[in-house]
Amino acid sequence: MSKITYIEDMEQWRSEFSFSIPISIRFSETDMFGHVNNVSPFIYFEEARIEFLKSLELFTSSSTDKAIPVVGDLQCNYLKQIFFDQKIQLYVKVHHIGNSSVDLHYMAIDEKEEIALTGRGRLVFVQAESGKPISLEQSIKEKLANA
Repeated sequence: MSKITYIEDMEQWRSEFSFSIPISIRFSETDMFGHVNNVSPFIYFEEARIEFLKSLELFTSSSTDKAIPVVGDLQCNYLKQIFFDQKIQLYVKVHHIGNSSVDLHYMAIDEKEEIALTGRGRLVFVQAESGKPISLEQSIKEKLANA
């Protein structure tokens, strides 16, 4: 496996994940060659990210009154092909908490327990009305740190 810039030690990195969701690959997510289209992992990342944030209770009405998370950047490394009707486990973890942002890492494990995808992205918390970055409340930082 080639070096992925945001991963220092692959085994340690892999061991740090705890939250995941199952994903079944739908036919509509594949391309004419039969494997997952290159845009589909971003949909999987979004689905896992939302469930992860919900599990931390960051999508309650009181938490979204002041700050809403928006994607600042997102990337994916494709390590193995994934095909229609395969099952993967999509993992999410907090990598770094900033003043107004959080970096999340993603990992997709296939049915052979092998890493098929890795990814990372930054969520920036912005004020709902103005769209400008807003400092994370301590309570949100604590929830993210304890995830």
